[in-house]
Amino acid sequence: MNQHENYTLIGPFSQILTMANLPETGSIVDDELEVLEDGGIVVSEGLIKLVGKYNILLKVANEEHYKIEKIEEPMVLLPGLIDAHTHICFAGSRANDYAMRVAGKSYLEIARSGGGILDSVRKTREATVIELVDLLKKRSDRHLAEGITTCEVKSGYGLTVEDELKMLEAIKLVDKHHPLDLVPTCLAAHMRPPEFTDSKAYLKHILDELLPQVKEQNLASRVDIFIEDTAFTEEESMEYLLAVKEQGFEITVHADQFSTDGSRVAAEVGAVSADHLEASGEEEIALLKKAGVVATVLPGASLGLGMHYAPARKMLDGGLCVAIATDWNPGSAPMGDLLLQAALIGAAEKLTIAETLAAITTRAARALNMKDRGYLSKDRVADFIAFPTDNYKEILYFQGKLKPGIVWKRGKRV
Repeated sequence: MNQHENYTLIGPFSQILTMANLPETGSIVDDELEVLEDGGIVVSEGLIKLVGKYNILLKVANEEHYKIEKIEEPMVLLPGLIDAHTHICFAGSRANDYAMRVAGKSYLEIARSGGGILDSVRKTREATVIELVDLLKKRSDRHLAEGITTCEVKSGYGLTVEDELKMLEAIKLVDKHHPLDLVPTCLAAHMRPPEFTDSKAYLKHILDELLPQVKEQNLASRVDIFIEDTAFTEEESMEYLLAVKEQGFEITVHADQFSTDGSRVAAEVGAVSADHLEASGEEEIALLKKAGVVATVLPGASLGLGMHYAPARKMLDGGLCVAIATDWNPGSAPMGDLLLQAALIGAAEKLTIAETLAAITTRAARALNMKDRGYLSKDRVADFIAFPTDNYKEILYFQGKLKPGIVWKRGKRV
């Protein structure tokens, strides 16, 4: 048996952006991008084996009897995109909220009229596991077609032990049967549910009753909390997250969306990432930099709420690792188009092409603490996407309208 009979050469590609050898933090100039002209990629059993000039790889492929998957059109190859912050496991729509918001109603007015997060909670509690699986599968289908090959998904619309477990079970089921890799995060601390009058008592309830079951059933290894006046305070969050850490979970934090307490907590507890950060200033950027926390910015929430973007340019100049994610959710960020949002914040914040592409590949992988993806190099997961163009700069130039023509997941076309 030929030892290379499971090897497949795919190409030629007009350009391959490997995303290799880029700085992990701080600003990036476009000249630092490794752009391989007329390239090919060799995969086997879901992993990348070789990346190089197509004509050289073709010679090897013929000698070693690789399978060959010929690309006939001009195409640019990138690592699969990574959406490091979403809430795509939910039931119902918040279109009524949106109509009220653009008509000038405040968050509190919308909540008092029966809208807001609790509206999504009611509808998600009413949904069965099967209904949530079906809804999540459809959103995963769309994401995969748009080039996202890894996607973080939060719970947080259950807010009871039973309903949070139901959400995490739905995420696990879709992950098991769908090509898209879903990364579950327990966000039971999204807000205090109406059944509790005391936030500390609710957080203790999560720690004592929910998280041990999440761990035992292997439903998530990450925990998140929303730190804001309308959710949980700095003091409550700090106490909760230190206890979460003792239980062995990784931590990520909803921080600095409207006020700046969250980034301090993220830095002190050693969170992998702090997400949102629209309100962050120089002091918060310096804290996150010193603690090595990834800054995940969410332009979808800015677009949905009609507010300014997170200061991504200042963050990069301040030495942070900046990822871009969609925050796809039923309330503030219903669009969920990663490439479009990355292009828009890139234009608004004056990010280089390299900074923007890194933010949705290599640096997004870092926000999820996943070292096996985000690059096109030997022994990484063979997740990659090809755009119908011969110039990689056109991907962001068309601001999200140029979609991938082909998506490969673990080396297989999907």
